[in-house]
Amino acid sequence: MGQQFTEMMPKHIEFIQNQQLFFVGTAPLNEDGHVNLSPKGYDTLRVLSPTQVAYLDLTGSGNETSGHLEENGRITFMFCAFEGAPLILRLYGKGKVAVKGSAEWNQYIQHFDELPAARQIIIADIHKVQTSCGYGVPFFSYEGDREKLKEWGIKKGDKLQDYQAQKNSYTLDGIETPIGRKLKNIE
Repeated sequence: MGQQFTEMMPKHIEFIQNQQLFFVGTAPLNEDGHVNLSPKGYDTLRVLSPTQVAYLDLTGSGNETSGHLEENGRITFMFCAFEGAPLILRLYGKGKVAVKGSAEWNQYIQHFDELPAARQIIIADIHKVQTSCGYGVPFFSYEGDREKLKEWGIKKGDKLQDYQAQKNSYTLDGIETPIGRKLKNIE
């Protein structure tokens, strides 16, 4: 059944690289704050070492992950086998945010194909890896990526920054995000 590791083993890395979908979980320190769980798709996640992952984060209607990481750094990734042998794999770590145009962005973007609506890169140092059976996870077949977000990002064009200022500057609980801070400093 479940096992714990201090880093990703080669079999974990191979499993992660074969997934089309992963989930990211974060939470604020305030016990009344909102826990965030976000599904992520496209080819946006990279395993940088047995103890580090990064993903290219695309603009969405909120920016909880970024704000929570800024406040406390805690992040969990979850991968589920929807095809083949059952498995759930979780990565526990401390994350940080590299906003577009920063020195860290320039350092990490080389690992990705930059997609329309890219807003930041989330980098996480992993301290625990946990597997569990996944026996209860149903089978699903991957048919392809939705193109809507890419199309939306292209259509927004120069107005993307205005959207981010409105929708991505603060979390639901009022925590300022790195994008919010960056945009405030631009004005």
